Amino acid sequence: MPDYPIHAAGPMKAKMILDKNLIIANVDKRMFGSFIEHLGRAIYGGIYEPGHPSADEMGFRQDVIHLVKHLQVPIVRYPGGNFVSGYNWEDGIGPRESRPRRLDLAWRTVEPNEIGTNEFAEWAKRVNAEVYMAINLGTRGIDAARNLVEYCNHPSGSYWSDLRISHGYQKPHNIKTWCLGNEMDGPWQIGAKTAYEYGRLATEAAKVMKWVDPEIELVACGSSNSSMPTFGQWEATVLDLAYDHVDYLSLHSYYGNPENDFSNYLAKSLDMDSFIKTVASICDYIKGKKHGKKTIHLAFDEWNVWYHSREQDKKIKPWSIAPPLLQDVYNFEDALLVGCLLITLLKHSDRVKIACLAQLVNVIAPIMTSDRGTAWAQTIFYPFAHVSHYGRGAALHAVISSPVYDSKDFTDVPYLESIAVYNEGNEELTIFAVNRNPAEPLLFECDIRSFTDYRIIQHLVLEHEDIKAVNTAIFPNRVVPHNGGNAQVQDEEVTALLSKRSWNVIRLKKYG
Repeated sequence: MPDYPIHAAGPMKAKMILDKNLIIANVDKRMFGSFIEHLGRAIYGGIYEPGHPSADEMGFRQDVIHLVKHLQVPIVRYPGGNFVSGYNWEDGIGPRESRPRRLDLAWRTVEPNEIGTNEFAEWAKRVNAEVYMAINLGTRGIDAARNLVEYCNHPSGSYWSDLRISHGYQKPHNIKTWCLGNEMDGPWQIGAKTAYEYGRLATEAAKVMKWVDPEIELVACGSSNSSMPTFGQWEATVLDLAYDHVDYLSLHSYYGNPENDFSNYLAKSLDMDSFIKTVASICDYIKGKKHGKKTIHLAFDEWNVWYHSREQDKKIKPWSIAPPLLQDVYNFEDALLVGCLLITLLKHSDRVKIACLAQLVNVIAPIMTSDRGTAWAQTIFYPFAHVSHYGRGAALHAVISSPVYDSKDFTDVPYLESIAVYNEGNEELTIFAVNRNPAEPLLFECDIRSFTDYRIIQHLVLEHEDIKAVNTAIFPNRVVPHNGGNAQVQDEEVTALLSKRSWNVIRLKKYG
């Protein structure tokens, strides 16, 4: 095993017990979704840059497409975000030369509308993803919502479907997941509303949207974050009004480390855990109150680390096209927290069916681009890619015993954050594990009593001596995973010495 500094009494030890029959839920593939907003360089200079050497015939950057496909993102939320609350979707269809330029009040930029509904649907096909479409319930409402569903999903023979066909898209886009606005409780939102105002509008929009296409699923807006003064009451009021017409409730949360407190930062996934539990309980309360049979599931459709770029963004002059907004440069400790957040989402896969890493390219994103060079992967790219690749299957209830610590905001934080996913069809078991200890390794022991004849096929590790290390266009491989983990299995027990502050993916497969 590697030469680690260890206390005289030996390393700290954490234990886990797994059983293939103790299933939380089958993980919905939409758990690994992401988000593209008309914001900063997410679209213009991100996914779309006609003059770039890698651009295809539609102007989409193929180097970006390659990285997005590697992430295996199954669904992408679009077109916002705050942007959607002032967006006229009709501006983004038809001949480009006749599309208007608009002031986007959400981000104080100019929107050229070179990319709209049809182009984005085409890009999504090229990265093997579905579109998760948001509608404008800020400045628009019921009529625009039903028309957009008709334009996207109705085959032909109506005004809006025939207009789509005239724009060169004979087949409908068949978008099946829709968000009823964005963060409508936020005073920063164009057309912000009270819970009652939003609940009534969302209900009426949902009705007509499903009348146009009964097969769509709808997500109602929850609180913008758990610190909103109306959090809890907002969810209850909205669902009391819209329960019969919606399928999911959204959650948004971003995390940062402005205090430069590593131990407290790595504990912030406990906040996400509490947030999910609270919102799920409110959904169940409304179900019980209404004597309903339908369980409202959760769409955690904005989550990530976001704090690095806030001061820089204040210096950007307004009313330009695609300025470099929200371009967080992620370091190694950010990747560790993202790993903890992914594990938390998997632990709640019985309720969280949709999750969107916000965002995908350039804007608080795992993928970055430069104007003439190639795209590269930020540190957070790797835990997301690992979970997207190997987290498909059944999330398992794990019995975990771990040493704990207290931080500024949290108590009894386990040094081991872990979960396992069982893919029965492939006869594979994957254990995701973070060692939160900033100074020492953790001896990990996992009882896999029901997984007879399973062997280690890979132990991936993301580690670095410098927690502030970043990847850049010049040095894109400064923080990358390696395949040299030390996990082994004997007598139906996995053992591994997890490096200090490390992300680990231990993969097992049945043999014989």
